[in-house]
Amino acid sequence: MEEDIEMHLVYEDTKEELLAIGRRAKHQPPHLHQTLELVYVMKGSLELGVGLELFHMEEGDIGLVFPDVNHHCQVFSEQYSEVLYINIPTRTLGTYEELLKRKAPVYPVIKYGELPSEIYPAIQSMKGSVPKNIWIVQAYLQVIFVRCIPLLTLTEKSQVGSNDLIYQTVSYISANFRKSFLLEDMAKDLGVSKYVLSRVFSKTFHRNFNQYLNDARLGYAKQRLENTNDPTTNICLDSGFESQRTFNRVFKEKYMVSPSEYRRKLYEDLEKVIL
Repeated sequence: MEEDIEMHLVYEDTKEELLAIGRRAKHQPPHLHQTLELVYVMKGSLELGVGLELFHMEEGDIGLVFPDVNHHCQVFSEQYSEVLYINIPTRTLGTYEELLKRKAPVYPVIKYGELPSEIYPAIQSMKGSVPKNIWIVQAYLQVIFVRCIPLLTLTEKSQVGSNDLIYQTVSYISANFRKSFLLEDMAKDLGVSKYVLSRVFSKTFHRNFNQYLNDARLGYAKQRLENTNDPTTNICLDSGFESQRTFNRVFKEKYMVSPSEYRRKLYEDLEKVIL
């Protein structure tokens, strides 16, 4: 695959984003989000880490990571691997929304031979020429989820996670990145020294505290730029940045363009698709 498959669809009433990305499999550090994530191995293999467990996935397998569950991905094989990631707002799945908040799978991977045959045509709709109507995509995803959920053993979400420092670190940043705080503040709240916490960032996430925090803020800001018409100043402050100058600098360092340029290019690309 030379280019990523990428689809952004937004519910106009809530601005929630339904995101599908197909890309070469690569290492992803521990993280969590408020959406349900469907992981589909299109080619090769992938190791899906949930909590402290690592689950092997091969071509045709599906993994379901429930909201607010710490997870990561690793690639051990030298073989070229491709993965489709679909992030699904919980509201998309109707009556299952409450279950998604409370429960999580004991074993989140469903093997190729266990999946109903109608799953694969629905997944194919997310690849290549994807439909632009969010309600059509939602219908496909409901089919996938309703067929998959009976194949999973669910438990209380607290039993799937971990109380280790890595899990606490990811959860803390996810919950607080829009606020202003220092490494010392976070260490105090977690009951560890700032030196221990600093080593977690460098050894586990391969970046320092400020870099990891800015990545979380940039991810949120990027979604707001893509899915709203909010002024960049509002997005900057809502994302946790103390000044527009800092926001512009770190955004450009990561994405090679300023926030305004990123949004303008996004609109230009959208107009080309429409025309």
